[in-house]
Amino acid sequence: MPDPVSHSRPAQKRLTVLSGPSGVGKSTVVAHLRRQNPDVWLSVSVTTRRPRPGEQEGVQYHFVTDEEFDRLIEQGQLLEWARFAGNRYGTPRRPVEERLAAGVPVLLEIELQGARQVRESMPDSLHVFLAPPSWEELVRRLTGRGTESEEVIQRRLEAARIELAAEKEFDITLVNTAVREVCDKLLALITAPKV
Repeated sequence: MPDPVSHSRPAQKRLTVLSGPSGVGKSTVVAHLRRQNPDVWLSVSVTTRRPRPGEQEGVQYHFVTDEEFDRLIEQGQLLEWARFAGNRYGTPRRPVEERLAAGVPVLLEIELQGARQVRESMPDSLHVFLAPPSWEELVRRLTGRGTESEEVIQRRLEAARIELAAEKEFDITLVNTAVREVCDKLLALITAPKV
């Protein structure tokens, strides 16, 4: 007689949303977490921006035209979307829902605007705010990149002030003092059973 447990559906996982100001280290934390725990599924966003050198379709992003992006919005195929630095970015809905239903832990790394949309459409998602150790450290990280003009840096700092003010909208805050420590805490939140 077959074991009845083997036929049960996997426990549905809760969607985890990671957000925070530009320069706080979201991408670094997520890359480290995925190297250590490849079973955590990171949604691949669609974007209207052009691929940068070395980027591959379906790896960093799904690259689409403005017309294709409009169609995704009209058909309700995006869980969230936002305009950032002149381009649009969005999270395809179906892959997220399929993996959650299959019991796979899903992580979204998105901007504040998108996080607010996910909160509306999936109210039981867990929203994690990644904060810098201090404002001064965030300024140092943003200006230390050396890849952007003064005007772009000032725009990012202004956006960071707004994003930091939204911290209270999130379920939990993790302060990014050490990548490994933040990853451990984030992984514990992602893999916790959905209550």
